[in-house]
Amino acid sequence: MNRLVDATSPYLLQHADNPVDWWPWSPEAFEEARRRDVPVLLSVGYSACHWCHVMARESFEDVATAAVVNDGFVAVKVDREERPDVDAVYMEAVQAATGQGGWPMTVFLTPDGEPFYFGTYFPPEPRHGMPGFRQVLEGVRSAWRDRREEVGEVAGRIVRDLSERRIAQVGGAAPGGEELGAALLGLTREYDATRGGFGGAPKFPPSMALEFLLRHHARTGSEGALQMAADTCEAMARGGIYDQLGGGFARYSVDREWVVPHFEKMLYDNALLCRVYAHLWRATGSDLARRVAVGTADFMVRELRTAQGGFASALDADSDRADGTHAEGAYYVWTPDELREVLGEEDARLAAQYFGVTEDGTFEHGASVLQLKGGELADGDRIAGVRARLLEARELRPRPGRDDKVVAAWNGLAIAALAETGAYFERPDLVRAALDAADLLVRVHMDDEHARLARTSRDGVVGANSGVLEDYADVAEGFVTLAGVTGEGVWLEFAGLLLDTVLRHFADGDGGFHDTADDAERLIRRPQDPTDNATPSGWTAAAQALLSYAAHTGSERHRTAAEGALGIVGALAGRAPRFIGWGLAAAEAALDGPREVAVVGPAGDPATAALHRTALLGTAPGAVVAVGEPDGEEFPLLRDRPLVDGRPAAYVCRHFTCDAPVTDPKALAERLGG
Repeated sequence: MNRLVDATSPYLLQHADNPVDWWPWSPEAFEEARRRDVPVLLSVGYSACHWCHVMARESFEDVATAAVVNDGFVAVKVDREERPDVDAVYMEAVQAATGQGGWPMTVFLTPDGEPFYFGTYFPPEPRHGMPGFRQVLEGVRSAWRDRREEVGEVAGRIVRDLSERRIAQVGGAAPGGEELGAALLGLTREYDATRGGFGGAPKFPPSMALEFLLRHHARTGSEGALQMAADTCEAMARGGIYDQLGGGFARYSVDREWVVPHFEKMLYDNALLCRVYAHLWRATGSDLARRVAVGTADFMVRELRTAQGGFASALDADSDRADGTHAEGAYYVWTPDELREVLGEEDARLAAQYFGVTEDGTFEHGASVLQLKGGELADGDRIAGVRARLLEARELRPRPGRDDKVVAAWNGLAIAALAETGAYFERPDLVRAALDAADLLVRVHMDDEHARLARTSRDGVVGANSGVLEDYADVAEGFVTLAGVTGEGVWLEFAGLLLDTVLRHFADGDGGFHDTADDAERLIRRPQDPTDNATPSGWTAAAQALLSYAAHTGSERHRTAAEGALGIVGALAGRAPRFIGWGLAAAEAALDGPREVAVVGPAGDPATAALHRTALLGTAPGAVVAVGEPDGEEFPLLRDRPLVDGRPAAYVCRHFTCDAPVTDPKALAERLGG
């Protein structure tokens, strides 16, 4: 009996009709394995994962393969986006055993949850040096039946090795200028000066490192830091990783040149990159940065927003071609013939030149991924018309599937990005979208009595899984940002409640944080990782949110916790700066202050609005902004802040020192320029 039919995860629901007798992750599944005396087959993936779909079609939908699974195993299916803790623990084991990891993740466990055999994707038949999945199943079943003692020894050793791993916390304060300079040097060494970004193929958008580079430039004036950020952003914006028609970014590029993406579009990538491009525009005034920031924000609202006001997790990489076959990228790529069919001969020739569509193609089957190679063409109105017609024609194609579960952490990232982008570019609709998402998180995900967060919801119904550290940290960050943009202090209060939960239930006692709460389900290891992955680590995201909250409120407890958490950043800054980017960005804010800006003045007064906008556009790393009536109750920063000669004024403080208030936006801008 397949038990996934009542799941809230779209990924699990994709497997609800499999002939495999799937169980969701639950104590009952392991008790069943114990009762039957069989191992557990743990399969972990996510809705937008291309190779997860391939393995499902080849093996989990195959009746003969399913019979082998059902006869010899208890099969457990996990959505890694719903249970990042389960994913993290077993992925650590997979990487330790095999030197690599990925999804789908396939792990065989004892009924006590101890792993003893690992893999990722297995083909149905042996190929490319990989065993066939049925071979693996038979081998594991044979080992379980005939070499049980050996299996137990392997499982025990793996669990011991994992449990003995410890993160050594270094120091009790945020890193200083020397360590941050070493991080810049490390990034410079790994920088791809020809193509932008870092490392080789596959190449991922380095969102967190870019945020650090922009903040480092703001604090130090380093032109090298700004150049790396600007050139990488331009290369990505011109490449196929950016959707040249509909906006938004794909997950990564399979090549070093950003040409061919892995076509899935994730909420977290787009939220992080939207904010990076908005901050690049804030620093440089780049029209390209403005266009990409707004285009990415519009993509999120148009294609990922749910009926309840939250944001869906992802769009699939795969969709149907015109001939009915299912393929990766089918929705996005074009052939010259398809251009001619939509545009006619003359405009198709222009579009092919402009977007790099060739007869041979840059992707599969003679199709090309749209990119912008070289300079912008002069015929702006004509190109705009071409874009609109191509987008309209693309809308008629079968659309990629959408994973419409709402993940708290990723919605927190989206709230921050949309609030800032809406404020910078005077788009109140984007700020409204951020407010709607925040409202959903409070109404559906947040337990008012205990300030606890649920990880996910779907169709307005809360999921069963508890929030992890990144949920609390990223939602708090989103709420603090939203408070500064809207002047509604209630969002700062909600952030404070969440951060108090972080300090109470996630702190490790040595200055760092665990990824799961102290009262969460016990796994074979309590996950803890300060390094960035596809999203900021919960550890450093918590440090940033704590730092911002402390700047708003003057709370020494939150400031001390933030600085303690950033102690690890100094140790990793010079050795692995690409993987601690969010921590480096938070450390830049700590070193700069961060600056505290209080704008006081009547609501609706243009002078108040001008000062508020100037404060938000300041590039000082991590600066916090409060706006409201003099001595207003919305924010602690407004207390004892009067008007100046009856005029709206801005007060700037940092490191326990305040400048004289200013009433001129230009004077304020000078104080917030870094």
